[in-house]
Amino acid sequence: MNGPSMQIPGSASPEVFAATRERLQRRRRGVNAVALALSLAAMAFGLLWLVWILYTTLSLGLGGLSTSLFTQSTPPPNTDGGGLANAIVGTLMLVGAATVVGTPIGVLAGVYLAEYGRKGWLAGVTRFINDILLSAPSIVVGLFVYAIVVAKMGHFSGWAGVISLALLQIPIVIRTTENMLKLVPNALREAAFALGVPKWKMVLSITLKASAAGVVTGVLLAIARIAGETAPLLFTALSNQFFSVDMNQPMANLPVTIYKFAMSPFPQWQSLAWAGVFLITLGVLGLNILARAMFGKK
Repeated sequence: MNGPSMQIPGSASPEVFAATRERLQRRRRGVNAVALALSLAAMAFGLLWLVWILYTTLSLGLGGLSTSLFTQSTPPPNTDGGGLANAIVGTLMLVGAATVVGTPIGVLAGVYLAEYGRKGWLAGVTRFINDILLSAPSIVVGLFVYAIVVAKMGHFSGWAGVISLALLQIPIVIRTTENMLKLVPNALREAAFALGVPKWKMVLSITLKASAAGVVTGVLLAIARIAGETAPLLFTALSNQFFSVDMNQPMANLPVTIYKFAMSPFPQWQSLAWAGVFLITLGVLGLNILARAMFGKK
């Protein structure tokens, strides 16, 4: 027993084992370095375009900012002066009305999917349709509203634009509300039921209250999504060269005005278009930051 140790046949020596382990570690480190380099390159590629877009928007948009931008309506072609007051007010009215219409529907549908019909056939069909609406191009929604509203009424209107924007907003609110409610622990529901609380009161006072920050975040992100939509409004609200708050008539709005002015050959209109782009970018960026800040606190 005191002699030299005998090596088990077929087993590697410690030196061979250490060399093999070192070789595998070098290989893993090399693969990790390549994957990290590719990830950083992809991030840099995406940030490059984002910074470029923001720089172009700031450099060209800030030059068009003035007091008249918020106090005067869109000017006639090839004339100095004018602003985007009618388009700004129209966008606020359209987005605000769409939010008032779409948010209750989206929240109620999300509550049903998360609390009442988790495994029912109606919930499955609703989720399937909601997934389709989430991925549907906005121009399809605009054409749909044009066919069922504008064509029947015989003219474009602000209400048709509200319907198209609400149809784009509802699926986002539904998905966010359902996901946030599912994150609430079931122990809270069971405790409420053990105390004899009705289900509707449990949903209203416990689950919705616990997920309020996430639901509000989803609503803000949905508002940011529809604020810059152009295609649906081209087929529904169209635009208006004058200041108007009549929702039964065509309404001016920033997305369509930007599209029309940016495609024109007049430098005055192009300057106003870039100013409108800056306003929409600033508004969407502010909503996204506000949504993430509210969600981060919870």
